[in-house]
Amino acid sequence: MSAGEARARAQDGRRPTKRLSRIRDLLAGRMDGALTDALAGQLEATKEGAWLAMAMISGEVGRTGAHEQMRSIEHFGDTERARLVEELKNALVTPIDREDLFRLSRSIDDVLDSLRDFVRESHLYRVPDQIRFAPLLDQVIVGIEALESAVQDLASRPSAVVHDALEAKKAGGAVRRMYQYEIARIFSGEVTADAMKERELVRRLEIVGMAIGDAADAIADGAMKR
Repeated sequence: MSAGEARARAQDGRRPTKRLSRIRDLLAGRMDGALTDALAGQLEATKEGAWLAMAMISGEVGRTGAHEQMRSIEHFGDTERARLVEELKNALVTPIDREDLFRLSRSIDDVLDSLRDFVRESHLYRVPDQIRFAPLLDQVIVGIEALESAVQDLASRPSAVVHDALEAKKAGGAVRRMYQYEIARIFSGEVTADAMKERELVRRLEIVGMAIGDAADAIADGAMKR
């Protein structure tokens, strides 16, 4: 028997065990932990991306280095999202409706994608004095951490999920308000090429705030249906 055949046979042997384990969880009334694990993985990657952006604007990490590091972070997030989609196909019990889980995962992916765009465009535009974006990124991190709490509470404390989601929604709203003040500041002066580049960067962070709000709505809607 070849090594490939041996691996295939071993995998086939594990599949019934995995299915039986899920059936036992169904009978016991337990949720499918693989789904929340995948969401937690997505959020871990997203928070890592936000901290990388923070390190970049503070000068701790160079723009080029941040751009390169973000690629591996995005790959990890994409892997976790693919895992969730695959798990959804076979899940017997889900913590919230499948549609809300998929919507939540997609919104988290949008947060990470927009953070990637922020880092990439910072690398391309070379805008000086980016530390002024720190308050926006700080609220982004607050929002991501609130989403992490909401996902953790899905199985253990379902009643707390809506509160966690509200905290995430508030953080996303704070990012959008800060964006408005930044736009007012940018256009109160001379509209130069650098000012327009700065506007593009702050717009990326507004999109991050919107995606956090969408993720909060998805998990809150799912929790309210239970």
